[in-house]
Amino acid sequence: MVVALFGVAVPDQTRAQERAQSQPSVEERIQALSPDLEPYVAGGMKAFDVPGLAIGIVAGDRLVYAKGFGVRSKSGGGPVDTRTIFQIGSTTKAFLAATEAIMVDRGKLRWDDRVVDLDPEFQLKDPWVTREFRVFDLLAQRSSLPGFVNDMLAMYDFDDAALIRSLRNVEPVSSFRTTFAYTNITHLLASRIVAKAAGVSDWTAVLQQELLDPLDMKDSSYTAEAIEAAANHANGHRWTPQGSIEVPFTPIFPYHLDGAGDINTNVEDMARWVRFQLGNGTFEGRRVVSPENLAYTRRPMVAASDQASYAQGWYVYPTPGGNILWHDGDALSFGSFVGLVPDRNVGVVILTNITDNGFQIALAMWILDRILDNPKVDHVANSRVPATTSFETKAKLFAKPADPRPFPPLAPLAGKFVNPSFGEAEITLQGEALVMEVRATGAQLRLEPWDGNVFLASLMPTGRFGPIVDLGYMTRGFAQFQMGKDGKLDQLRLSTEDGQAYEFTRE
Repeated sequence: MVVALFGVAVPDQTRAQERAQSQPSVEERIQALSPDLEPYVAGGMKAFDVPGLAIGIVAGDRLVYAKGFGVRSKSGGGPVDTRTIFQIGSTTKAFLAATEAIMVDRGKLRWDDRVVDLDPEFQLKDPWVTREFRVFDLLAQRSSLPGFVNDMLAMYDFDDAALIRSLRNVEPVSSFRTTFAYTNITHLLASRIVAKAAGVSDWTAVLQQELLDPLDMKDSSYTAEAIEAAANHANGHRWTPQGSIEVPFTPIFPYHLDGAGDINTNVEDMARWVRFQLGNGTFEGRRVVSPENLAYTRRPMVAASDQASYAQGWYVYPTPGGNILWHDGDALSFGSFVGLVPDRNVGVVILTNITDNGFQIALAMWILDRILDNPKVDHVANSRVPATTSFETKAKLFAKPADPRPFPPLAPLAGKFVNPSFGEAEITLQGEALVMEVRATGAQLRLEPWDGNVFLASLMPTGRFGPIVDLGYMTRGFAQFQMGKDGKLDQLRLSTEDGQAYEFTRE
């Protein structure tokens, strides 16, 4: 029986080897891709009005393709090259996961540690979920909370403690660990826990010491001041169907959220990060993190769609040519993509200076399909409609009603209100509108009569909030005055554009 099995297997193995030898290598595929790549990039940049872009492709332990396209700024910036600095947004999350893995290697954390034991201030509305929430849940996007929960508070510059504390006031929208919902504040909490485990005050100190320095990522940083000071940096642009608009930097976003999205870097530095990932935690002969704990960050934790799962800082997407580990980053005026195919020892980095409108993901998947010999799909053409539709949907949401109901007298609506997450807010009458000031941060919202007791609430561009208004995320919503038990309009419901709501009571 053994002889018969080997007798069949040897020819099959020989044919498989012959087929493998006849197929082009990954590096040969990348080289063959180059003539088609640059026209495809140029066409996509024009279709999406992308000012500048940089691409890096890693094969094995080498950066085999790197090039910049377009300009650093629409207002007169020089050309993008491979050392141009971009914000990378949520592709930072995989760095946070790696620092968790390093702390686990050192015995400073365990994956199944209860979060409440590490940070007693952590609390969710459900006591059972609070007790059962573990370190491996922090980055797994399955918290039972609404997607992008309380991101509005981050944009209004609430401090770390207030953002984390705000989670205790949120009603869960699903069963714990069953449903994918993308959140950022849980990553802020993870950043704080990693820093505490490392014995430092800030996660960026861990990032610098444990990853940026060992990987020789000398051009990378994590503050607004640092990217603005870099001579070769890109300026961010907000995407609209009518054309991209340049916007200023702000220290509030994404830097306020630490490991959720605060890294600035270029494709040459990111190539080192990809080499470290493809090397299973080693870089140029040095072990940075164990392969076991790095692999743990890539283990699927929850279904993100019918095609992909989410791990910790990575989506896991199966294709005929191999599983792609990837993540995009949206810094609101920068979009990024990092994708790895560990089984084929290849990775792709794309950095852009425009909102994550799907272009960089589509371009990266087009590149990876060709490297992996997957079926050819024009991903860039297919991704144009969703971006435009999303923009138009938001425009319709805030369109003025054709026949609004009469609105109540404004003066009696003024007063002091309180919400558990926002704290105190004072509403005053200023001209033809009300202004609501959040005491904790000084953020002001203009409340304009909209439809009966409903007012359009818009963040005002005062002081440090000017650049936040330019970014256009979580800056508009609706405020609805509601009757209390005494028959007076002493309740206020502030809802964001994504449907989250905050209930205020008159003091």
